Amino acid sequence: MKIAVLSGKGGTGKTTVSASLAASLNNSQYVDCDVEEPNGALFLNPQIADVVPVNVLVPNVDESACNGCGACGNACRFNAIAVVKGKVLIFPEVCHHCGACVIGCPQNAISEIEREIGVVEADNEHSFLQGRLNIGEPITIPIIHQLKQLTRNDIPVILDCSPGASCTVVQTIDGCDYCILVTEPTPFGLHDLKIAVSLVRKMQIPFGVVINKAMPEDQSIQTYCGQESIDVLMEIPYMREIAESYSNGMLPVQMNKELKTRFVQMYDRIKGGAAS
Repeated sequence: MKIAVLSGKGGTGKTTVSASLAASLNNSQYVDCDVEEPNGALFLNPQIADVVPVNVLVPNVDESACNGCGACGNACRFNAIAVVKGKVLIFPEVCHHCGACVIGCPQNAISEIEREIGVVEADNEHSFLQGRLNIGEPITIPIIHQLKQLTRNDIPVILDCSPGASCTVVQTIDGCDYCILVTEPTPFGLHDLKIAVSLVRKMQIPFGVVINKAMPEDQSIQTYCGQESIDVLMEIPYMREIAESYSNGMLPVQMNKELKTRFVQMYDRIKGGAAS
């Protein structure tokens, strides 16, 4: 199975849940798709053995063939090319690598060259993968695409998404068998959970909810899930011991055997939910 772990907002415990699930299963692959700020390695402690650059194609102008007609700038929908007084200016950081400028140039003066935007890192057995976007780069999708090409088919795959419901998250959860939506019992948590629910329903992916920092006196998430017929897969209690161990780089399942058992049981329940 390929299970994506996402949340409508940051800081809800998405990495806590995804890394804990990976650590609870005897044999699994953890994929950190939060390429702008990957942090699963802080808890799973992999030995990185492979570092592969991720390259994209950006335009390159042959000035001897260019007549400054401006067709390339008109073809670009992302303002990555501007023609000023017959001079072609290229802004590679905002290029979306679509190739429209190459097709639109009547003089065939534009070709494409490779540009590195980040890396994919893996351990020896590829049981741990993470993407890392170079500082200042805005486009994450090519790194997510390369990470997903390396996912295994013989063991469970846990994909740790970036926060929110952006294009990066859509690319990550596309093709997954199940989604775990992580939330917290706060007004912001509920608001952004609804956005995540709308996304996975639109993509027709089975899903359930994990409530992190759950408190008996606040049942807002449980009430919403009941109204929407959404499975609450697990509640992780709001405990000082969990927060302290997490701040020291230790997952809840590493300090609480009962929680580890519950994560394994949740995986078994998910298998049934994805199959139904």
